[in-house]
Amino acid sequence: MTTEHDSGRGTGGSGGAQPVFRKLDRDEIEQILSRNNVGRIAFSLHDRVDIEPINYVFDAGWIYGRTSHGAKLSTIAHHRWLALEVDEVRGMFQWSSVVVKGAFYLIDADTSARQDPAFNHGVELLRALIPETLTANDPTPFRNSVFRIHLDEVTGRAANG
Repeated sequence: MTTEHDSGRGTGGSGGAQPVFRKLDRDEIEQILSRNNVGRIAFSLHDRVDIEPINYVFDAGWIYGRTSHGAKLSTIAHHRWLALEVDEVRGMFQWSSVVVKGAFYLIDADTSARQDPAFNHGVELLRALIPETLTANDPTPFRNSVFRIHLDEVTGRAANG
């Protein structure tokens, strides 16, 4: 087990320099979430844990994304607390990682949701990534469920070495 004070021997480091690990502050965390658009959500039900990649957009304390109907949504419907991880990796000891924990909110459960400001805002943000989102030319039309995750808890770590 490596800690902030371990030498890192045998880990592929160079020059004998010890890596430095630190916590990220809230501004650094939000910058990482804003710079990136791919993360992994982890969710569980009973004794089963799953993790899946998602595309997302970060805005004002919320993660917006979309997915398809299926097992993931069925599982999350039973336990909507989940985690999202976003990483920036430049090397073995050159990385930043953010973990968001929060509740998952499906914001298009029915046609009336399309009048929901959260739904409309989410679609607008997602169209900044893929302009054809939820149009006739959508490259992933099966991903028709829009959601958001509130940043209830956030942590971030970085390594420099």
